[in-house]
Amino acid sequence: MLPTFTYVRPENLGQAIRELATPGARVHAGGTDLLGCLRDRVFSATRLVSIAGLAELRGVTESPDGGLRIGALTTLSELATHPLVLRRYQVLAEAALAAASPQLRNQGTIGGNLCQRPRCWYYRGDFPCARKGGDTCFAKEGENQLHAIFGGDVCVMVHPSDTAPALTALDATVRLVGARGSRTVPLNAFFVPPSKDYTRETVVDADELVVEVALPPAPSGGVSTYRKLRARGAWDFALTGAAVSLARRGKTVEHARIVLSGVAPMPWRSSAAEKELLGHELSDAVIERAAAAASTGATPLSGNGYKVALVRGAVAEALSGLRDAP
Repeated sequence: MLPTFTYVRPENLGQAIRELATPGARVHAGGTDLLGCLRDRVFSATRLVSIAGLAELRGVTESPDGGLRIGALTTLSELATHPLVLRRYQVLAEAALAAASPQLRNQGTIGGNLCQRPRCWYYRGDFPCARKGGDTCFAKEGENQLHAIFGGDVCVMVHPSDTAPALTALDATVRLVGARGSRTVPLNAFFVPPSKDYTRETVVDADELVVEVALPPAPSGGVSTYRKLRARGAWDFALTGAAVSLARRGKTVEHARIVLSGVAPMPWRSSAAEKELLGHELSDAVIERAAAAASTGATPLSGNGYKVALVRGAVAEALSGLRDAP
């Protein structure tokens, strides 16, 4: 059952920012995660500030430098089918299409997808876990088959987003607007590791909004893809995933980003795997070395050691799929 709250629908961004400054306020966009969290008492709210009517936060536009600007209210369905995204940033289109179900993709927004809360059953359940202000991560010694093998530290949740690793691989930035003004944050600095603060997932303050995601121009010779491994072919979160973005001169890799999903509290960049690619063509041997390197530093828990092999498989499949890309 949902708690009692006041619902307001601002007419412009400035009004929305002012409303968010009210104690107990939370932003409501697509609502696919927010309403579930409120119903399950994961957190509370006394005021929901709906930004659904702010047309300036919707849509995909080309920036003057040839990159893209994506409004925070742009839905995952729109991203998955947008011609510019499909043509220049395939990894993002594939990641958006891999998320959730058609109904949720039609409702869920890119801003909400980046800011969604952990799906850990201890966090969502009636447990005073560390991320909710307690002092224990119950998953470390409990049911942890879906949890992190990288970067867990105090909390071993995994970030549930498919678009976040894709955008990280594309070197995206996020623009935030709040009562103190506007700021731009690289996506690789947007997520907060548990070792820094295990009570929050992002740098977004309570009175701030994600208003826009910006992508740099697609590089010459650029190719990208997202490979998602999950228990079911649809509707499911990633057990493991790999977002790969490459720039090549001829067939030689000159720039590489490999970012994993489903294995860490944030999108997990594998620099070790990237190094195995630079200066080489995507031969079987190079792909095998990069896939093996992708699991460097993994520390599996009692129930999720299988993810090490899945990481290697996801990276190998993603790279193999790009080998003959034009």
